[in-house]
Amino acid sequence: MNASNAEENKSKEKNICGLTEFVGTGRGDTIGLVIANVDSSVHEAMNLDKKYRSIGIIGGRIGAGPQILAADEAVKATNTEILAIELARDTKGGAGHGSLIIFGAEDVADARRAVEVALKELERTFGDVYGNEAGHIEFQYTARASYACEKAFNAPVGKSFGLVVGAPAAIGVVLADTAVKAANVEVLSYSSPNQGTSFTNEVILTFTGDSGAVRQALIAAREVGIKLLGTLGSVPVSETIPYI
Repeated sequence: MNASNAEENKSKEKNICGLTEFVGTGRGDTIGLVIANVDSSVHEAMNLDKKYRSIGIIGGRIGAGPQILAADEAVKATNTEILAIELARDTKGGAGHGSLIIFGAEDVADARRAVEVALKELERTFGDVYGNEAGHIEFQYTARASYACEKAFNAPVGKSFGLVVGAPAAIGVVLADTAVKAANVEVLSYSSPNQGTSFTNEVILTFTGDSGAVRQALIAAREVGIKLLGTLGSVPVSETIPYI
């Protein structure tokens, strides 16, 4: 019991640093930060909109889709704008991306709130990410896409949006085909290791359509993806609760 308590206290200490810039952490080795007044020279170098002096920052080592969909919800809930979304070649050595997302706000309180909302949303958006020792598959859905999805994937704002990821990329190709065949959806983008990703070993398909059709496409791809990735290792599992 004492050992368990010590480990829990150690974990809590790790997540608290005492800096005003620190907001919190979340799934996917994600850290949330805020800068109340960005230095003018740094602001210019980052090519940010001059209107926003305060920024919120979300950075994750594992995952891009979950962080982007979480940021999408954060923008809906706050008076902020998505200034930048970048996908790093990361996943701590795995097949996929990490992520860097910048929120802009006129008031630092809005920037901080956006980061808080996004970190909380990660518990949900990681629900349909399934992994094993060989790779991962990912499925994301929103009934009403906002500016993060538009920034990252050119999603039509206000319309249903779906995202399918397969890593290794060979599985992603089949998932993309499965999703589109399963329902009447409109493809927005197709990304592969040499086109549209940071040379990561994955294929990403995004699409839009009626809410029911988008969900149907995602569910069909998810069923196939779990079976295919499972042939390379253990049964792929989600660490949280599936939401689609």
